[in-house]
Amino acid sequence: MNVTVLGAGAWGTALAISLAANHRVTLWARDEAQVEAMRAARSNQRYLPDIRFPDRLSLSANLSAALAVADLAIIATPASALRGMLRDLAAMPNRFGVVWLCKGFEPETAKLPHQVVEEALPASFARGVLSGPSFAQEVARGLPTALTFASADPEFAHDTAQALHHARLRIYASTDVAGVEVGGAVKNVMAIAAGICDGLRLGHNARAALLTRGLAEITRLGLKLGGRSETLAGLAGAGDLILTCTGDLSRNRQVGLLLAQQQNLPDILERLGHVAEGVYTAREVHRLAQRLGVDMPISEAVYQVLYEQVPASDAVTALLSRAPNHES
Repeated sequence: MNVTVLGAGAWGTALAISLAANHRVTLWARDEAQVEAMRAARSNQRYLPDIRFPDRLSLSANLSAALAVADLAIIATPASALRGMLRDLAAMPNRFGVVWLCKGFEPETAKLPHQVVEEALPASFARGVLSGPSFAQEVARGLPTALTFASADPEFAHDTAQALHHARLRIYASTDVAGVEVGGAVKNVMAIAAGICDGLRLGHNARAALLTRGLAEITRLGLKLGGRSETLAGLAGAGDLILTCTGDLSRNRQVGLLLAQQQNLPDILERLGHVAEGVYTAREVHRLAQRLGVDMPISEAVYQVLYEQVPASDAVTALLSRAPNHES
């Protein structure tokens, strides 16, 4: 299969490296200087400096050329750039399957990625989302990873999952696009909360409670948006939540750790140097939860810390002071 990965950040680069073992893969980036630097070094020095590209991995800064013979285009941009990328794909003369990796909601509209795809991409393109617990560094190094590929088209879901699957990358097929997307998006908000919890040294008991109640919030919103409970309890929901809330490679967890040290958000984001989607997702989740009437106290606390300058310790105190309730 000819696969074109669109976006040479950490995750796009890692997936391109992984898939090159079995497919003809082209990694595309808009910045020609970045492409030339990667071509010279045979690595992505900014995001994955210690991992060499396989010989079969091609590089391109020309979108038309990169997609000319593609069977599958994998969009590895942030959610904020998805619509623009889709418009570029829609203008291509050929047709290919389209997969997106972004985890979040479109800024301002609070739309899930598949809703953006429906608006911006002609129906003649098969489409689906790939998500699950996956740190880019581990995927690039060939460590075992399991993901979920979801498409409303069961045949495309099955065939694409089979095609991308290999010994170190296990892919499960699903038709629950909304569930996969909600799990992948909101877990980043919970990872910020987990970082705050760990940064304030609240202990393992508190972290376990946070993850469990966080999953309940994700499930409530996911069901409201059309997802299925079994999806949210699976790889794309609980699995991704556990990884992102406990793994030291999680950028969103790092945001929470630094917030607990009373660092301000602009300085934190500059220090990271990478996109932390949970920062932007928290704002959209806040809007959605209010509009849909979904109770999401942990997400709301994260929003208040990020956007209303509530100290992290005060947000935790407010959460702990809530009246006891039935577990649901």
